Amino acid sequence: MVQFFDIQKLKRVSGGNFFLIAGPCVVESEALCMQVAREVCALSDKWDIPYIFKASYRKANRSRGDSFVGLGDEKALEIVQKVGEHFDIPTLTDIHLPQEAALAASFGIDVLQIPAFLCRQTDLLEAAAATGKVVNIKKGQFMSPDSMRFAAEKVSRCGNPRIMLTDRGTQFGYADLIVDFRGIAIMKRMGYPVVLDITHSLQQPNQASGVTGGQPEMIATIARAAVAAGVDGLFLETHPKPDRALSDGANMLRLDLLDDLFKQLVPIHQAIKNVYHDSERI
Repeated sequence: MVQFFDIQKLKRVSGGNFFLIAGPCVVESEALCMQVAREVCALSDKWDIPYIFKASYRKANRSRGDSFVGLGDEKALEIVQKVGEHFDIPTLTDIHLPQEAALAASFGIDVLQIPAFLCRQTDLLEAAAATGKVVNIKKGQFMSPDSMRFAAEKVSRCGNPRIMLTDRGTQFGYADLIVDFRGIAIMKRMGYPVVLDITHSLQQPNQASGVTGGQPEMIATIARAAVAAGVDGLFLETHPKPDRALSDGANMLRLDLLDDLFKQLVPIHQAIKNVYHDSERI
């Protein structure tokens, strides 16, 4: 497997736990980001789970034109940067246009995430690759796991092998998603760390109201299955009060429930980790 975790701030894992990408959907305020990072960092130390803080500095793909999109690009990126420096942890944010790659990288963002809807955008993938940062490519809801090798190749052929592939569910009808766990094994064969985005997989998009729904009560179910299937990392969005979140609150995990989730997941990982060859784990 390609070992991309040479970021100084990220703990290397050797036969340990899955890693975690977690945070609020979007940068709402510095106070919120600091609170989420502080509490997740404490749990990450408790359970020995390497942690990458995530928050989108801007939401470019909201359903409705009157939805919150962000505080302003530079202000939001400064907040994500401050979180990474304060807690000495790596950070992740989405980019949507080629010119945004260099902008995000200039604020010390460690992982540039390609949104699922944009995973075939060649110029975006190449711009992310050119920064030398880790590139997390989300699998489009409309794409097969096999086809993700072409998205990865667009990054690797630019000389950047620092790639992650993230599944976030597959479109099922107009307003639902399903998780095909075969995709984890298929994408792992490509040699890159594979992540399952738990909370976005539980979205119920394209609602008549223009506000995406969700099934947060199923988070533990999907997360347990992902760990048992041998996923390298988990992605989830969390907020102290999801009902007040400015984006994607309907499918977020409430922050105070994260400890109980880890209590379920870590023993599963310990039970199955010997099933997978060392080279298949980070």
